[in-house]
Order: sequence, then C-alpha cells, then structure tokens
Amino acid sequence: MKSSIKFSTISKTIAPIMLGAAIYAFGLLYFIVPNQLMEGGVTGITILLNYAFSIPIFLTTLLLNLPLFLLGWKVLGANQIVYTGLGIGSLSFFLWLFERMIDAGWIVTFSTEHDFILASLYAGVTLGLGLGIVFRFGGTTGGVDIVARILGRKFGWSMGQIILAVDVIIIGASLLYIPREKILYTLVAVFISSRVIDFIQEGAYAAKAFTIISDDAPQIAELITAEMERGVTLIPAIGAYSKQAKHMVYCVVSRQEIRRLSLLVKSVDPKAFVIISDVHDVHGEGFRET
Repeated sequence: MKSSIKFSTISKTIAPIMLGAAIYAFGLLYFIVPNQLMEGGVTGITILLNYAFSIPIFLTTLLLNLPLFLLGWKVLGANQIVYTGLGIGSLSFFLWLFERMIDAGWIVTFSTEHDFILASLYAGVTLGLGLGIVFRFGGTTGGVDIVARILGRKFGWSMGQIILAVDVIIIGASLLYIPREKILYTLVAVFISSRVIDFIQEGAYAAKAFTIISDDAPQIAELITAEMERGVTLIPAIGAYSKQAKHMVYCVVSRQEIRRLSLLVKSVDPKAFVIISDVHDVHGEGFRET
C-alpha cells in the first residue's frame, strides 16, 4: 500500500513538476540567454548576473532561492512550500545539466542576429509551458513567488501586483546591459508566456455552462437529459420582483453543443433567460476523467 501511494505521488505530482522545470530551464538556455533577452523575478536577476559577470545561471538560481525557500518554510509552513523546494532543486539541476550539454556541443542554442521576434515567440511558449506545468501540479520555481506569498499574507497585497512590480524593476535594470529593443522583445516573450501559463492552468479542454431561468425549467431539464444525455441540475430560486418560486437549470456542455442546447431551450420557452459562461478544466461523467 505504501509503495503504491509513493508511486502515485511521484507519477502525479513530482514527475510533472520536474518535467516542467526541465522545459523552463531549456527555454532559458536555448532561447533567452543566447539572444540576450530577459525574464522577470529572481530568474531575471540570475540572467543579469550572467550577462554582467558570466556567473553560471544554475549557481545563482540556487544561491538566491535557498534563503527565500528557508524563509518561506518558516513563515508559510512545510505544507505550502515543499513542492516549491522541489521546483527550485529541479530547476537548478536542469540548468546545470543543460549548461554542461551546451558547453560540450551536444545542444546548439537558437541564436539569431535578425529574427528576434521568432526567438521571443518560441521563448514565451517554452517558458510558459514549463511554468504552467509546474504551477498546475502545485509547485513553483521559487523566487518572487515566495516573497509575494509572504507579503500577501502579512499585508494583504495582491500577489500579482507584487510580482509585476518586481518584474518591472528587474527588467528596467536590465537596460544597463542590453539594448532597448531587446526589452521590447522580452515583453513579447513575457506576454506569450503568461497566456500559455493560463492555458495550461485552466486546462486544454474548455466547455460552456448554461444557467437557464424559465417558468418551464423542469421541462427544459427533462428535454436536455433525454435529447443530449447531459447531466442537469435544478436549482430552487425566487424572483426578486415577482416573489414567485421557480427553478434555474444548470448544465455544462462542450463547445460543439452550444447551438443545440440553445435551440432546445427556445423550443420549450422562447422567452427563457439564458446565461452562457466559460468553464475550464471540466472533470466528471461526460467529460474527461480526473
């Protein structure tokens, strides 16, 4: 029993975090550094130190994140920080590994003198994919994320605001070492990376949720169940103006079924009030399994 639990933890959590860290490390050394682009957070500081003093990125990543990790362990507790430690260790290891492979000529980095937009696009996709996987499975790569959590708990500040402020300072400081146009390409990479992270976090499968308010809610629910074989929930409700009791219909369908469900609702009650909302990462019967 213990061995099965251990294998399950490794396969479902530890291995994906390590994979995400590996992809992120590869993106940094394959796209960002050879083209003198930048990153935010502590990673941005490590890249700046590499540009200015040729200090290995894996070494500064480990040295800068270690005290932050210990601080986070003390303030936030082991439960919230354990997978961050895994992310930091994995990132440092893969940065070291890929640096050795590049030095040995086993990996030829993507370096360009003209098409920096291509480099920034691929960098954004690669970094976003790696971080998205790490975040999705409960880990982080340390750095500003730890500081943001601590300050957010102590002062109630938004994590997003803290991270953005630090990124602006670090990217601004990089103007001392790299040209302005490289900063603009960096912003492209950061934007693409954030979109890919959101995509990975929310899930590749997106669906639509229908909230239907109608006097004929029971009939609509029965028709959806019979015609579309989708699960339907009837929610008791009271009209604020009329004070009349009625039901709301709640149902989640795939994108391809939006028009069909809309037509079914109109066939029963053309005046039904219908709200269609985005739903991400759907699990359960009729959708993907957890």
